Amino acid sequence: MATWKDIENAEPGFAARVRAIFDAHKHKTIATLRADGSPRISGIEAGFDGGELTFGSMPRARKGDDLHRDPRFALHSASVDPPEGDEAGWPGDAKVAGRAVPAGPVDGMPGEMFRAEIDEVVVTGLNAAATALVIETWTPGRGLRRVER
Repeated sequence: MATWKDIENAEPGFAARVRAIFDAHKHKTIATLRADGSPRISGIEAGFDGGELTFGSMPRARKGDDLHRDPRFALHSASVDPPEGDEAGWPGDAKVAGRAVPAGPVDGMPGEMFRAEIDEVVVTGLNAAATALVIETWTPGRGLRRVER
């Protein structure tokens, strides 16, 4: 498992691109696991603070209950369409998967914060000519890899 700071230290350029994609929009999507093991998708806000990726859950929210029962999650940035006529200008999508660790109350409001222990970070975008998909994946064990297809 890694913290966001570990990724920033290992691959600062990649981490900066991932953060820019996440920071471009307030709302993200998180996948958690229901009690029966089926997936649940929920809207969420997430942020980067002090070398940590954090997100919160309101009291009695299903996603918070899910994370207490099974901490595995996948967090996805907002998805936007590539700019028409400038498809290569699309920043892409970013995803983070790992485990959520309870991190105390939300400052100034009801709810609970979680910090991410990260297993994988992925950016999916287009090459400079916008003719192929580019998938960049970082994991603690393998580091950064790039596939173009």
